[in-house]
Amino acid sequence: MRTLEEILAISVERKGSEAAIFEGFEPAKTADQLAATSDDRWLAAMSRAIFNAGFNWKVVEAMWPGFETAFKGFDPGVCSMMDDDWFDALITDTSIVRHGPKIRAVQENAVYVRAQSEAHGSFGAFVASWGVDDFSGLLAHLKSEGTRLGGTSGQYFLRFMGVEGYILSQDVVTRLIAEGVIDKPPTSKGAMTAVQEAFSTWHHASGRSLKEISRILATSTG
Repeated sequence: MRTLEEILAISVERKGSEAAIFEGFEPAKTADQLAATSDDRWLAAMSRAIFNAGFNWKVVEAMWPGFETAFKGFDPGVCSMMDDDWFDALITDTSIVRHGPKIRAVQENAVYVRAQSEAHGSFGAFVASWGVDDFSGLLAHLKSEGTRLGGTSGQYFLRFMGVEGYILSQDVVTRLIAEGVIDKPPTSKGAMTAVQEAFSTWHHASGRSLKEISRILATSTG
């Protein structure tokens, strides 16, 4: 496995400069900032990532004000109590994407958000409690305890919220395969552990954040 500096050199050669690699880059939020973010914003971002999956993101973005109204501001207490009448109304609501399983996921994830908030003080505090060396553990928790938050949906959700972590995009996976970390897109627990170990190794050796490392890996191939 190459050092991060060696991979960065590949990215610089491809993109022309380190500045070009990090154009538009925003650092992750602090633990205090994450903990202070209200639960409704976590549920909203969660839901947005789910509705984006397999769909045109620009369409979802244009419709998002309608989503906010239809789901009553994504208040977890309200959404967790969604009854059949509300669900049936949402299925026919043209202001949102009318996808039954994804609509139901909002309710189920509202229950998830409330449970973690009650246990940790807020959902943001729950997320902030995970260290960078166990980001894969947080992804696994989202997948197992949340609804439709596996794969890149959970990863993009956390990125939207400013959480320190990585996204296993096609370009990043291509670099991880080239470095011998994995031999195919990671889906198993063992493969995700190997990915986490590689990111942690690069993080501790370079001092760069997981988000920076993710950008470097992506630009080295894409």
